[in-house]
Amino acid sequence: MVFSQEESLVYDVRLSSVGPGRVTGSDVIHNPSGLDLAMKLHYLKIIYFFESEPAQGLTTLKVKESLFYLLNHYFIVCGRFRRSESGRPIIKCNDCGVRFIEAKCKITLDEWLATMDWPSYKLLVSQQVIGPELSFSPLVLMQITHFKYGGASMGLSWAHVLGDPLSASDFINTWGQAMVNLNLNKPINVPKPVTKLNESIFEKDIVCVKRVDPVGDHWILPNNSKMDTFSFKLTNSQINYLQTKIWGQSFDQTPPFESICAMIWQCIARVKEGFEPNIVTICKTDSNHMANEMIHNNQIIKRVEVGSESSIVDTHLRVLASLLANQGIDERNEIEKLVDKDEGVIDFFVYGANLTFVDFEEINVYELQLMGHKPRFVYWTLQGVGDEGVVLVMPLKNGSINNGNDGKFVTVILPEEQMVKLKIELKINGLVLEGDLE
Repeated sequence: MVFSQEESLVYDVRLSSVGPGRVTGSDVIHNPSGLDLAMKLHYLKIIYFFESEPAQGLTTLKVKESLFYLLNHYFIVCGRFRRSESGRPIIKCNDCGVRFIEAKCKITLDEWLATMDWPSYKLLVSQQVIGPELSFSPLVLMQITHFKYGGASMGLSWAHVLGDPLSASDFINTWGQAMVNLNLNKPINVPKPVTKLNESIFEKDIVCVKRVDPVGDHWILPNNSKMDTFSFKLTNSQINYLQTKIWGQSFDQTPPFESICAMIWQCIARVKEGFEPNIVTICKTDSNHMANEMIHNNQIIKRVEVGSESSIVDTHLRVLASLLANQGIDERNEIEKLVDKDEGVIDFFVYGANLTFVDFEEINVYELQLMGHKPRFVYWTLQGVGDEGVVLVMPLKNGSINNGNDGKFVTVILPEEQMVKLKIELKINGLVLEGDLE
């Protein structure tokens, strides 16, 4: 099923704001780090789909009551951006709140999940960005959409400047806990001063971030091409076949993420016809994620490079997968220093600066619970992706949309003209089945 662009599937949209249950105080400021500000043109979009029974608990009164308590701990996300005297963006913690959206959908949950029209999923999560008026722009937007005959989705729009995917996941999972028990056993995320790194750097050595023409106070990444989104599921059988193809019988300890990305890397190289991406970026959750900070950007941002004299198309997949798994340089500190050097005034972006592979394996994708029920399906995507594109790889829960099998769920965001050719390459190499292209 593909939805026509004219079909208004989501209707009766209602907007309100919800702030913390207690006053934060006056003149409380949160100073985003340099790494935070490097991500300010990116937005995480997450949609959780629930069956009828847990969806019955998503009443306006219950959701808002739980948010009053949740936002006492996450009061920073209720603030609004301002600029300091130097021009550096800061968050004034003024309790303006998160935006709460309620809507209805004309079709059933099953009908929605049967579609392969992935761009239409944007109807279930706000596409609003920060700006052009910073002082009026919410940083977090939550949308509940009730489907025909029961079932609902919860869409979270999370400004990446607040924190990485793990921070966003922890936020929404904690909201699920607040829906059950309003007395959260959770620390309060107290703002901390920015710690600047003063070591000398050389901008030419940093490749995981790119500078963009000034966007002013309207924080959205301009693209040279129209971007398209395509998602597909990989069964365990497909993954095992791929790993055997790459590693033979010795893949027992090899994570599938690198094998999947190696194949997609090579497919995209064929599509680009002479403009092969010899440098790619890997984004992964840091296992040393600082537990005392509830929101911050601390994911690994690693560059992996193949010599310009080498052809990605002709390189054995085992070599590419080994490079992705074992090589690369983490550029987080360098990115932080680069942004801090100009007080965060210069605009940069990370996702799509190079072809970027993002691993969601360690993010507890399916941990949000409502009335003891986990979501049937979870969909992650990104808003604000550069022209080199992004590949997101996340776990797929047993029984979600995969006929009872675990596996992986892959989302690719690329320029529209490249996506048409990429789908053909993915099918040729056994990553995409005929039904996924309908």
